[in-house]
Amino acid sequence: MLLPAFTLLAVLLVAPLGGQLRALTVLRLHGGGLVLSALALQVLTFLVLTGAPRALLLVLHAASYLLAAGFVWRNRQLPGLWLIASGALLNALVLAANGGTMPASADAVRRAGLPLVEQDYSNSGVLAHPRLAPFGDVLASPGWLPLHNVFSIGDVLVLLGAGWLVHRSCRTVLARDPRPALAALRARTTSPA
Repeated sequence: MLLPAFTLLAVLLVAPLGGQLRALTVLRLHGGGLVLSALALQVLTFLVLTGAPRALLLVLHAASYLLAAGFVWRNRQLPGLWLIASGALLNALVLAANGGTMPASADAVRRAGLPLVEQDYSNSGVLAHPRLAPFGDVLASPGWLPLHNVFSIGDVLVLLGAGWLVHRSCRTVLARDPRPALAALRARTTSPA
């Protein structure tokens, strides 16, 4: 839920930051069915088929990453997609190194107000001997916030990439080249009065 919420926030900030929201309506995305299928597999894996055999859930989870990778590849020319791909790849490597579970730090889980032990298959959990633990879910949004959860450095890269895609496409002040404005400011401050 963190990615949709953050992306919505990025979109809501477009107009206040001097961007043109209509630019998103002409954004050319290819392979939309790939990303929709990836999302459908994630919903099936973590919300619908929670009692299914772990091997099946792992295959569905891995397939969702492959479909999402296909979508990213087809749209690699878009700004921010390389950052999204880097974060997703980092997450996929950590998941693969830990048998399909993203290692979460117990401290982050507590700070997020989540249970330390999951009853069903989850893509994140506290593991006894995690591999690549610093790249797991070691960050947390506080438990008192809506959508509180744990997240990883890879997730942060995905969020930054999504924000960059929105703001670069909409040409907000955050994504503009600052050099012309800085040169004009420098010229004003150094010119004789």
